[in-house]
Amino acid sequence: MRVIAGSARSLRLKTIEGMDTRPTQDRIKETLFNMIQHNIHGCSFLDLFSGSGGIGIEALSRGAKEAVFVENARSPISCIRENLVHTKLEDRAKVYQTDVVSGIHKLESQGNCFDYIFMDPPYKKGFEELVLRELDDSSICGDNTIVIVESSLDTKITDEDLSRLKISRVKEYKTNKHTFLQKR
Repeated sequence: MRVIAGSARSLRLKTIEGMDTRPTQDRIKETLFNMIQHNIHGCSFLDLFSGSGGIGIEALSRGAKEAVFVENARSPISCIRENLVHTKLEDRAKVYQTDVVSGIHKLESQGNCFDYIFMDPPYKKGFEELVLRELDDSSICGDNTIVIVESSLDTKITDEDLSRLKISRVKEYKTNKHTFLQKR
């Protein structure tokens, strides 16, 4: 896994050993950032279920003002911090070791609001619905926030139970997809 573009371009990132995380493939990451590249510079980016931090680091490398990483497991937290130091992007990053729902509440209590919220939860565990309901009611999700959910192709994501967020776009790949949501 590597940084695709920007100030840390071509730097290899450390990944987590084992099957607990699935880093987003470079070609999928490149496609995602090609779709949102015009609004990344100067934005605030939240990376939920961060894993090794590759998505948030890509955003920082491409000019995001800040990136916040929320990850619960100790091993990935260490990996994120090492990758931030390696890419020299740690000065614009905050890393929280907590579960995602608690992280959302903590960020909300601090008055944060993000331009982009990306989440790549473990597949087939139902976290997508849970986290989208939390974001739907949260002030960290502002009027212009774009929420991006990475999930397996067979994961059904709907906006039926959401009062403020609606699906604006779905981009499918061979094995997974990105679902984009914005305010109604």
